Amino acid sequence: MLKKRIIPVQLLLGDRLVKTKKFSSHLDVGDPLKSSKIYNDSDADELIFLNIERENRTINPVLNILKEVSKVCFMPLAVGGGVQRIDDIKILFRNGADKVILNTIVYNNYDFLKKVSQTFGKQSIVISIDARQCSDNNNKYDLYSNCGMKKEKISLSDHLKNCENSGAGEIFINSIDQDGMMSGYDINLIDKIVKNCNLPVIACGGAGNFNHMREVFEKTNVSALACGSLFNFGDNNPIRAKSFLKNYNLNFKIVK
Repeated sequence: MLKKRIIPVQLLLGDRLVKTKKFSSHLDVGDPLKSSKIYNDSDADELIFLNIERENRTINPVLNILKEVSKVCFMPLAVGGGVQRIDDIKILFRNGADKVILNTIVYNNYDFLKKVSQTFGKQSIVISIDARQCSDNNNKYDLYSNCGMKKEKISLSDHLKNCENSGAGEIFINSIDQDGMMSGYDINLIDKIVKNCNLPVIACGGAGNFNHMREVFEKTNVSALACGSLFNFGDNNPIRAKSFLKNYNLNFKIVK
């Protein structure tokens, strides 16, 4: 059985670390390099960087930070936001990324995902999915691309199937409704993802305390939980999270 993972998420706007609520408003929460050093010393299993700049969608903002972070962090680094070409991915890997996160580009070009997977290996490819609960059906979800600005027509199950068949290695699901709210994860959404694909799933959006994390791990077969606000706005870190969760017989990776 795979060990569970806890992964801090860092949202980048320019050269600053920010935190959003429901993908809209954002608050500056510090320097990404300093926070990365703290996570490196706090037993984080991995670190996710997402460039959320909506106007100029390139890898440049995250690339500049990645170069510095990779010098001080010795955990796997997953990076996304603004990837448009194979060459972008090559550049990210050359500058310290261990995984690349793809979202918008995949919806209209699953062949691109196939090519990326064949070139770099599926173990290095994470598909990010941003989902919002349908207003007329609490059991269905709409998918959004372009940093949550564009509603996609494809269903969640069909998109998952296409991504898995095209060579994705992992799914990163983010609840737009729960983003930054600190009121708990969308367990129904996470469970749907886990049951509709055969890939490891990272879930994000809603962690406000360690019990929120425990509930998801106990009620779903999720592989990892990602957190932003929980670590940004309290005296919390991955070490404390794991210490709490191990009391409930949850097994985690050993970070050396």
